[in-house]
Amino acid sequence: MVSPKIRHMLPLYVMILPPLIVLILFSYLPMAGNIMAFQRFIPNKGYWHSPFVGLDNFTYIMALPDTRQVLFNTIIIAVLKIMFNLLVPIVLAILINEIRLTIVKRGVQTLIYLPYFLSWVLLGGILIDLLSPSNGLVNEVIRFFGGKPIFFLGKPEWFRFTLIASDLWKESGFNTIVFLAAITGANPALYEAAIIDGANRWRQTLSVTLPAMVPIIVLVATLSLGNVLNAGFEQVFNLYSPQVYSTGDILDTMIYRIGLVDLQYGVATAVGLFKSVVSTLLIGISYYAAYKLVNYRIF
Repeated sequence: MVSPKIRHMLPLYVMILPPLIVLILFSYLPMAGNIMAFQRFIPNKGYWHSPFVGLDNFTYIMALPDTRQVLFNTIIIAVLKIMFNLLVPIVLAILINEIRLTIVKRGVQTLIYLPYFLSWVLLGGILIDLLSPSNGLVNEVIRFFGGKPIFFLGKPEWFRFTLIASDLWKESGFNTIVFLAAITGANPALYEAAIIDGANRWRQTLSVTLPAMVPIIVLVATLSLGNVLNAGFEQVFNLYSPQVYSTGDILDTMIYRIGLVDLQYGVATAVGLFKSVVSTLLIGISYYAAYKLVNYRIF
């Protein structure tokens, strides 16, 4: 006998069934492939007949001379992206909030947010043209002011900076909108009280606007911890080259080369499994910290 509550919720259960099936098929069933991390996987033998090698793939990865540098590159690029994609949107949100003309305010928001919808394949082509050392617009401006052209995408010392700056250009608009929403939620009475007390716009920003943003800032910063090993495969893959491996090669691009170029499926799976385990732990810690700091929870 079906209870009235289940009968009442049945349409919702039916509605959620298709995405649940898709999630199981494309997210959970493929996890069985992680067994390759402990095998010398041979495609024509499959999972069941490929020789089991235990932790040899992990040992092999740690013995590679580039592994430490790749791990360092991944962490430093990801951390810098997290930092700048937190600080810059905060400043942008405060500045946009100070614009009084609605049409200008909306126009600026749209311009900042627009790159977020573009893929890195498209943006990669745009950046390659803009940053070309021979006829790129950026280097033409540098030449105009008497400087020497810079090979942004071919010099290791410039590549990491280029990644951070271009990621900031593309991604900062999203967090700016989030922080603007937080500012909108500030109590107008607090601004009125600050004005009565003689506070100027700068003091109002420090005493009213920023405190209103603090819970969202803490939340966004905490949830970003889970992305410490995600330095942005799409961006790096579309912009990097062997000349900049020393500062631009990350775990995801290393997995791509080992697995799909060198056909070492077991080794690539071992790297991916290591990254996934660490990321899962960091996500769990970040959600726990978000719950403790700002009482945010999804379960």
